Amino acid sequence: MKFGGTSMAGTERIRRVAGLVRAQAAGKGGARNEVAVVVSAMAGETDRLINFCREANPLHDPAEYDVVVASGEQVTSGLLALTLQSLGERARSWLGWQIPVRTVQSHAKARVEAIEAPEMLETLKQGEIAVIPGFQGVSQDGRVTTMGRGGSDTSAVAVAAAIGADRCDIYTDVDGVYTTDPRIVAKARKLKAVTYEEMLELASVGAKVLQTRSVSLAMKAGVRLQVLSSFVEDSANASADDLLGTLIVSEEEMDQMVEKGLMERQLVTGIAHDKTEAKVILTRVPDKPGAVAHIFEPLADASINVDMIIQNVGRDKGETDVTFTVPQADLARAQALLEDRRDLIGFNRIITDSQIAKISVVGVGMKSHAGVASTMFRALSDRGINIQAISTSEIKVSVLIDEDETELAVRVLHTAYGLDAVE
Repeated sequence: MKFGGTSMAGTERIRRVAGLVRAQAAGKGGARNEVAVVVSAMAGETDRLINFCREANPLHDPAEYDVVVASGEQVTSGLLALTLQSLGERARSWLGWQIPVRTVQSHAKARVEAIEAPEMLETLKQGEIAVIPGFQGVSQDGRVTTMGRGGSDTSAVAVAAAIGADRCDIYTDVDGVYTTDPRIVAKARKLKAVTYEEMLELASVGAKVLQTRSVSLAMKAGVRLQVLSSFVEDSANASADDLLGTLIVSEEEMDQMVEKGLMERQLVTGIAHDKTEAKVILTRVPDKPGAVAHIFEPLADASINVDMIIQNVGRDKGETDVTFTVPQADLARAQALLEDRRDLIGFNRIITDSQIAKISVVGVGMKSHAGVASTMFRALSDRGINIQAISTSEIKVSVLIDEDETELAVRVLHTAYGLDAVE
């Protein structure tokens, strides 16, 4: 079980979480479940600790930064263990270095290398609940490390894989994965299940339910995930077996669920939107080998993520226009890097636009059905929404449109693919 910062924000909410954990541990029919819990810091706490580091030393040592920011999860793990004990449960906290959660790579963005937890596994068998601070581990030289923002999701999946858990329940402030953002489309439906591939695509194109890295780790390790809310009224003191969230599973398990009649197979699973990208157009780029490499190599070296890339058909003069998108936060840096290399690249002008939105249609059903893209283009055309760029993958079609038309496009497409809930 993994609980985010909003679920751990204060003693009352921690008491509610303890009730959920206790109910899950109790199991059914007298058979107790072995439960490990991963917790985030209280909402806003990590930001507060980061600000302390900046005030202490703007050029702070990343290793000491990790020591400070990892303390938020240490506090909530201890408080949850204490609260469970007050309810009569056997519980203890296990810090990252005590398990240990071994990590590699740099401080503040470490990756889990291995989790060896024989002692913790033994206590789980004896009925003790393990409470683990998310986001933190220990480096090869024994220093505390942290995994970057959203790292607690990854911690939870890694722990679930290491102990061979039947399922990893991610409790958030939403009660599952929806066909689109319910704040935009009132008729959005909660999905019973999605595949790892679909969740990865949805997470990468704007759905902010789960951290992308946690989903890819779950897919690699074969960990079944469930997304559900700790705030639903009837969730207090209830087992996750009775709270229907959204399962994230393999394609094989999804096929089995469809065969058993537990759910219907949809052509399209969801519509996602993202307003955080900016469009860059380089005009009159020489249409010759190596020209595109000169554009994207400096961006890669600066760790600027490039998403959609479109190169127009070459003109008679041996020139072409190249269009691509970058995160809005990196637009100024990207523009400066390209201007510095104007002579090497040989382009004429840089045109940028940050008032855009990326709308994506995602679904594994696309693999075996034609016409998904044409339905998208026709639906947008009928409402006068202009498409500025297109990119596709095996289970996704994304388009760039004007930011002002985001909500309209999402509603139109949600209806066009028959995703609206039936009243």
